[in-house]
Amino acid sequence: MSMNSKNLSVLAYANGFTLWHYKTEDAKSVVSTSGYFNDVANIYNVGDLIVVSSSINGTMETTIFVVSAITAGVVSISSVV
Repeated sequence: MSMNSKNLSVLAYANGFTLWHYKTEDAKSVVSTSGYFNDVANIYNVGDLIVVSSSINGTMETTIFVVSAITAGVVSISSVV
């Protein structure tokens, strides 16, 4: 599946940092792939956190990612938890 911007929301914003929440049915291995969030690369900053809630076959999984790089419109994230 691909990223759906309708499932992305801001939880908090201060001093150029944003805490995001993203809900998806995609597995963590899919979401963590470099480029998954490219469609909204222009709204992220390096260092932003994204809380990802995934529901895989009825099992909820929550992972926190940090935006580690944005290069030529390609968003890279790393798991922090």
